[in-house]
Amino acid sequence: MLELRGVTKSYGEAVVLAPLDLVCARDETTVLIGPSGCGKSTLLKLINGLLVPDAGEVRFDGTRLTPQNAQGLRRRMGYVIQEGGLFPHLTARDNVELLARHIGIASAQRAARIAELCELAHFEVDLLGRYPRELSGGQRQRVALMRALMLDPEVLLLDEPLGALDPMIRAGLQEDLRSVFRACAKTVVLVTHDVGEAAFFADRVVLLRDGRVVQEGAPRELVERPAEPFVEAFVRAQRTGWEAMS
Repeated sequence: MLELRGVTKSYGEAVVLAPLDLVCARDETTVLIGPSGCGKSTLLKLINGLLVPDAGEVRFDGTRLTPQNAQGLRRRMGYVIQEGGLFPHLTARDNVELLARHIGIASAQRAARIAELCELAHFEVDLLGRYPRELSGGQRQRVALMRALMLDPEVLLLDEPLGALDPMIRAGLQEDLRSVFRACAKTVVLVTHDVGEAAFFADRVVLLRDGRVVQEGAPRELVERPAEPFVEAFVRAQRTGWEAMS
């Protein structure tokens, strides 16, 4: 479904991504993890067409992503940015249906889809008229997820979707998110710094360091067969999260 071939990205002298190859399989959840600054969020923006690689190519369902076709392909991808990125001057409902309204989807169709999403995301319909400042952190993230799913995209991209939430809210949302992934059967690429969260969600984990893929595979493979000392050290630093797999 998603393929990156020899992709690089630099900002001046700073190399963010070295030549990198990556395949995200259809209907699977790929989780990108690694230290801060390793290139996780940059990879997500390249997949979404918000950034253009300096070299190499990004392919979406066999089509090469270019500045000319990025907008059209982007509508086939839902994107949840860090802390949700809701527009503060719009209600929850208006945030969710913003793009659908822009491209001319009929009011009745939008309303039906929002009703479906409220049920899927466990969001109370009575809260749709509230503004983001009137919602809790968990509620805002549910609205951001609904907005990303509004057009029923084939791919769902999430950048640290739960990073700013307290542990209790985060745990509940993790369960709900995983249920959504399974119910929708979408290709998911999720960025997190939390290896426990990666193990919870992932069909496949991709560990990055300095813009390179250090190891990829099923979560348990990184624990049982680390490719190099850095992998073992990274896992050990967050041992508690990985013990959840035991």
